[in-house]
Amino acid sequence: MLKVCWKAGQQVGILHLIVFGLALCMVLLPLPAFAETSNVLPAPEPKFQGKIGITYKESQPDFPQPIAAPAQAPNVLLILLDDMGFGQTSTFGGVIDTPNFTRLAERGLRYNQFHVTALCSPTRAALLTGRNHHSVNTGVVEELATGFPGYTTILPKSAATIAEVLRQNGYSTAAFGKWHNTPDYETSAAGPFDRWPTQLGFDYFYGFLGGDTNQWSPALVENTKRVQPPSNDSNYHLTPDLVDHAIGWIRTQQSIAPDKPFFAYFATGATHAPHHAPKAWIDRYQGKFDQGWDKLRQDIFARQKQLGVIPANAQLTPRPPEFPAWDSLSASEQKLYVRQAEVFAGFTAYTDAEVGRLIDAIEQLGELDNTLVLYIAGDNGASAEGGLTGSVNELKVFNGVPENPQQVLDALADLGSPKTFNHFHAAWAWAVNTPFQWTKQVASHFGGTRDPLVIAWGDRIRDRGGLRTQFHHVIDIAPTILEATGITAPTVVNGVEQQPIEGTSLVYTFDHPQAASRRTTQYFEMFGHRAIYDKGWVAAARRGRLPWETVSATTFDQDPWELYNITKDFSEAQNLAQQNPAKLQQLQQLFLSEARKYKVLPLDDRILNRFDVSSRPSFTAGRTHFTYYPGAVGIPEGSAPDIKNKSFRITAELAIPADTNEAEGVLVAQGGRFAGWSLFLEQGKPTFAYNFLGIDRTLIQAQETVPAGASTIRFEFEFDGGSPGAGATGKLFINDKPVGEGHIAKTVAYRWSLDETFDVGQDLGTPVVETYQVPFTFTGNLQKVTLDLKT
Repeated sequence: MLKVCWKAGQQVGILHLIVFGLALCMVLLPLPAFAETSNVLPAPEPKFQGKIGITYKESQPDFPQPIAAPAQAPNVLLILLDDMGFGQTSTFGGVIDTPNFTRLAERGLRYNQFHVTALCSPTRAALLTGRNHHSVNTGVVEELATGFPGYTTILPKSAATIAEVLRQNGYSTAAFGKWHNTPDYETSAAGPFDRWPTQLGFDYFYGFLGGDTNQWSPALVENTKRVQPPSNDSNYHLTPDLVDHAIGWIRTQQSIAPDKPFFAYFATGATHAPHHAPKAWIDRYQGKFDQGWDKLRQDIFARQKQLGVIPANAQLTPRPPEFPAWDSLSASEQKLYVRQAEVFAGFTAYTDAEVGRLIDAIEQLGELDNTLVLYIAGDNGASAEGGLTGSVNELKVFNGVPENPQQVLDALADLGSPKTFNHFHAAWAWAVNTPFQWTKQVASHFGGTRDPLVIAWGDRIRDRGGLRTQFHHVIDIAPTILEATGITAPTVVNGVEQQPIEGTSLVYTFDHPQAASRRTTQYFEMFGHRAIYDKGWVAAARRGRLPWETVSATTFDQDPWELYNITKDFSEAQNLAQQNPAKLQQLQQLFLSEARKYKVLPLDDRILNRFDVSSRPSFTAGRTHFTYYPGAVGIPEGSAPDIKNKSFRITAELAIPADTNEAEGVLVAQGGRFAGWSLFLEQGKPTFAYNFLGIDRTLIQAQETVPAGASTIRFEFEFDGGSPGAGATGKLFINDKPVGEGHIAKTVAYRWSLDETFDVGQDLGTPVVETYQVPFTFTGNLQKVTLDLKT
């Protein structure tokens, strides 16, 4: 090709060689595409429309045109709330006011047979890809990943997200709030960033990467950089911060490119634990739960029938024997559990109000009628992970440490505040999952998998306020968006051949309320809880392990199977296994077939040992010596040295200026208020603090201060050995001189946190001990910190 251009230049003389040769090359050589779209849709290459002459005066310049979204393609707002039950919102019969959710339902459609996966990350992976959660390697949450094919939690490039497809077809894209689809060992500042939101189709991200976060002091990320919430705002709360960022992004996008549609994915941390909300919102529900969970469930059931969101012949399933009757509780227990429900209700109502503010902002722009709004109230059913007492610190559950009612009762006045990482009694989760059996994690029954869905889309949905009863699943959302926007599912994205979309669009339901469901079969599985739906029938097997337990007492072949005909039995109230064993056997075989097809096998219900970060890849694997410098902060647990259940040594090299009387501040810390440890100087004295799950805080402090000039502080941690969580002895040294010693009775066995980090030179998030305020930055000159694991 270059030879052709050169010879062409020679024919017109040396004076025109460059102009003519380059111009001819422009004609003969292909122009670069403006965006990577040719591998998404069979769109033609942008063509040069100008005229090429001998000189620029005889030529007409032109540029390749950017890819535009299909004509009249709507904006898309995808809202996903966390850990919510089918009967939690007033929109679906609950007693907690959600007027903004109802407002959208009255503009659009309610769906009462919509299903999710029973757990956070799996639902989000299925939602964003349109494939079953095991198909995209997310059979469990990121923090519990194993090396089995369906459980690595590594989203494959062969399953592009709906955001990536929309972005490559002319949409602006952004995600706000909870992500939870990046392996936890890939969430540090060192990446890799392939599976962060901004590499999976989103132009912009603001939120948190993990499974939950402190609503008062969240672990925030903007794009790929960790950022700190405002430290000078005592009223700060994560949810309005997310809404502010979402509104700001949409307004900016519409100001600059009003003809370009947007896709906004808004996923709050609410109402996942910790249940954090302003006290004024909590107090609105004083006395609203005094009747207890048994009567509450009856009230919700009656409201659901009045609203018509469940059939008139639906039955209320009974309370499982694992949950106590409300009337069997003492007065002090009832007082505690009532307050837990009030906090949860305030959190729910507060979230609805903030989502309403986002909807208002879009309406004020004149874009609400041109926006396809898909609002899913829960990535699973309400959570029973608070156990049979509730909790003031959810990390105790992750570490297999039970709480008794008195411990929780002692923190009654603080529930919902920054002082607690609280959860409610498991029976409240069962109550707000009315009318179904069970809760989050339990994928065998609808209490874990059925959540409210509302879809609104201006005049495109004519049956405003209508109800749709077709059986659908979260994998159906991505194809719904594709059909509504007029975009064809790609076969190749970024050079990678794509797995088939496994979902089925819901668009057919918009105009045909009585249409037969186009989803005829769907499997469910989570931690060994399993079920299969097929043409109106459900076969289900629940594991013996309860959501707040860590070990199952039975084997998989001991799990009893149940059978339901949900065309006649909406709530799975009538077990037909004994009456129809042939049908049950057929469905059991179908489940195994689907499980093999979608990488569900092997079934695995282990929980506690999965929290061990050392069982997964990381930058720390195989290392025993680590060196950190000031500024190394925000390191998540999956990328930090794992010091649990072993001995270790910390050495800090520092210098105290001669004009400083008493240097102070954190040298290195991990975790925070609800579990963690910190090595710091207090009034010049080296101090080690160990926070055992907020239950016990051990302080080991030197008897003397660090002298001016260069010094070395060393801390030796000698693990007692034996079972995980055993005690340890700690020793402090200044320039090799012993200056302090103490014993720590119990240690954290499995997990420090889902959101707190490992920090050098300061303590981000919440403080390990209340004797200092974060960030408590070291005021001396810290050179480096080394950490050595003893094997």
